[in-house]
Amino acid sequence: MNPDNCWLAAEKALIGSAWQSSVYLHIVDGCIEAIRHQPPAEGHVQPAGEGVLVPGFIDVQVNGGGGVLLNDSPSLEGIRQIFAAHAQFGTTAMLPTLITDSVEVMQQTAEAIAAAIASNEPGIVGVHFEGPHMSLAKRGVHSPEHLRALSDAEMAVFARQDLGVKVITVAPEVVSPEQIRQLVGLGVRVCLGHSDATAQQVQAALTAGASGFTHLYNGMSALTSREPGMVGTALADEHSWSGLILDGHHVHPLSARLAIRAKGIEKIMLVTDAMPPVGTTQSDFAFYGERVVRHGTKLIAPSGSLAGSVLDMAGAVRYAVQTLQLPLSEAVQMASASPAAFLGLSAKLGSLEIGKRADMLLLDDDLNVKGYWLAGRPFN
Repeated sequence: MNPDNCWLAAEKALIGSAWQSSVYLHIVDGCIEAIRHQPPAEGHVQPAGEGVLVPGFIDVQVNGGGGVLLNDSPSLEGIRQIFAAHAQFGTTAMLPTLITDSVEVMQQTAEAIAAAIASNEPGIVGVHFEGPHMSLAKRGVHSPEHLRALSDAEMAVFARQDLGVKVITVAPEVVSPEQIRQLVGLGVRVCLGHSDATAQQVQAALTAGASGFTHLYNGMSALTSREPGMVGTALADEHSWSGLILDGHHVHPLSARLAIRAKGIEKIMLVTDAMPPVGTTQSDFAFYGERVVRHGTKLIAPSGSLAGSVLDMAGAVRYAVQTLQLPLSEAVQMASASPAAFLGLSAKLGSLEIGKRADMLLLDDDLNVKGYWLAGRPFN
């Protein structure tokens, strides 16, 4: 298949937000130039195969995969290994995510991301710094020794303009509204999380420009009758996006359904919060000098807390369909169009439409990934 000029024929495809049958996509220079329902008169036609064609998945929170943790391998090679592990499960774009760490590791990560962006590294569209400006009370497995206030050293990293899309997770009781305004002014997308903030503090952060919530329900102040906390404020806010980890461990199915009903599929992003074992048979790994152990589909830190996940994006979509009973089209949109909108990349990613990059997946009846195209090229 020549991505510079070819036709891809699909039995059924999700075009925009609607299913269409007998679809022919004209791919030119890696983008979709035309969509038809009759075979083209000229040009080579490549059958996609049996299954349904959907847009590639976009993951905004990927800590590791392929045996690699970004914190331990903040390098271009480490990033490549992480992406390769997730690509087999349908991820065509991602933000490598650095968990709370030292300024030096943040700087090394920034250099690696900048190199990836400069060289158009497949699948890498930016970076997510999850921390270090978080609440001690809701730190989860984030290292307490690295939690700190926002200083000029971190701000210099966040100010860089060569990192693609920049996402930062902060606690609004640690980072002030004035600082959030400054970050947004630098082109940063600010997410709120790992926080014990009151609803008033969360609302002030949203007013200052914060636009997302990191792994809704997990690591944040809960919804109660008299204090909505971060969870309640996130559910009530119409304009922000929320990440949701659908691995069957982080969020109860009823809580997941509530979030999707409250915010709509347009504002819910399926995320993995994935750790090194994804794509491997690895049963444990080192994290902050301790051992995280895999128990089936769950990762447990020595404290007993969940330590990220072994979830992949195809697995998240399957959970949404099979457990939450959502239509496949809606599950796919939460894994593609919604994160693309949050990242400001809807003009070129997130759906199969004319003018967009030909990042595509072929799913079988069990919603496993059978085929994968990145900018029109089959990806192995």
